[in-house]
Amino acid sequence: MQNSAHFDVVIVGGGLVGASFAAALARSGLTLALVESQPAPAPDPAWDSRIYAISPGSRRFLEQSGAWDLLDPQRIAAVEQMRVFGDTGTELRFSAYQMGVAELACILENRALHSALWQVLARQDGLTLLHPARCKALSVAGAAATLTLEDGRGITADLLVGADGRDSWVRQQAGLSASPIDYGQHGVVANFSCTIPHRGIAHQWFRSDGILALLPLPGERVSMVWSVSPEQAALLCALPHAELCAQVAAASHQTLGELAVITAAASFPLRSLTLPHISAPRVALIGDAAHNMHPLAGQGVNTGFRDAQLLAQLIVEGGAQNDAGNAQLLRRFDRKRREDILSMQAITYGLKHLFNNDNVLLRTLRNGGLSIVDHLTPLKKILMRHALN
Repeated sequence: MQNSAHFDVVIVGGGLVGASFAAALARSGLTLALVESQPAPAPDPAWDSRIYAISPGSRRFLEQSGAWDLLDPQRIAAVEQMRVFGDTGTELRFSAYQMGVAELACILENRALHSALWQVLARQDGLTLLHPARCKALSVAGAAATLTLEDGRGITADLLVGADGRDSWVRQQAGLSASPIDYGQHGVVANFSCTIPHRGIAHQWFRSDGILALLPLPGERVSMVWSVSPEQAALLCALPHAELCAQVAAASHQTLGELAVITAAASFPLRSLTLPHISAPRVALIGDAAHNMHPLAGQGVNTGFRDAQLLAQLIVEGGAQNDAGNAQLLRRFDRKRREDILSMQAITYGLKHLFNNDNVLLRTLRNGGLSIVDHLTPLKKILMRHALN
């Protein structure tokens, strides 16, 4: 191995969560390095079928780094209301006005946010960007983690942070792996134009065959996430555009009128992953490396941003002169994140199995429950308060 360079913190993975964590620490006075296997993302005017519902809390976190100010406001849509439908037509509504906030979430494209975060990173003097670069080996001994790259370069760090996604190499190397639970579903995504304005409303239908969401995009456009069986996902992705539009319009009861494809359908497998711990000596995990959950609540990336925000906060509070990877700090991070992660996983796992179930009693209870909750404003506020963080 070549001579090692030492950093206070090394981040493996430069996706949204890893890049946001690096940006949050950029002015801390710490020496940082980010290792990413892909080239830096470039702006692209084409619509991206991969979109996220960014919570107000996540937006504030991204504003602090300066990334939010680099986004084109014409490509961001505010969610002012949510309408959630059961499989018998019962409905649950949430509104920003009822919650006393400007919006429930902002819908934006992955590529745009990713590019903005990397623009922030490129301006930071205390950050070394290693990309494209791949990891080969990781070892931990005493006061440092040692990372060896495939090109022979060596890096040591007080703390190594794994932000390298759902199939995290860091997680495996650190011995933090657990067996994921396969939901038996794929998420099918696509963007459409619509003939009936969405008016800033996010729609979601809990159907017996899956969960369909149509989320507002700027203008008369919507983004679809349809969680269905792998077989149905393959069929949807293979449909001619006109037939796909007809099926989505029918499944959504023509709520947004006629649809036309903007971006072709694509699918990805869905799973849940819960780890006993998201830290080990000199190692911490954030984002999809630390947890996987169903997209029905739109909280996966927001949960990851909360990981990044807390870990950055704990490190900064410790001071630049202190050890960023000390055991007490990592225990606090692990403990403080546990409740949030487990509660979001329990909600998404429970709702998915409650509605994808043919039991007559459960069908009556779940739809009756939606109707009851819709009339209880204090309860709705409790349910939404967590999602707004």
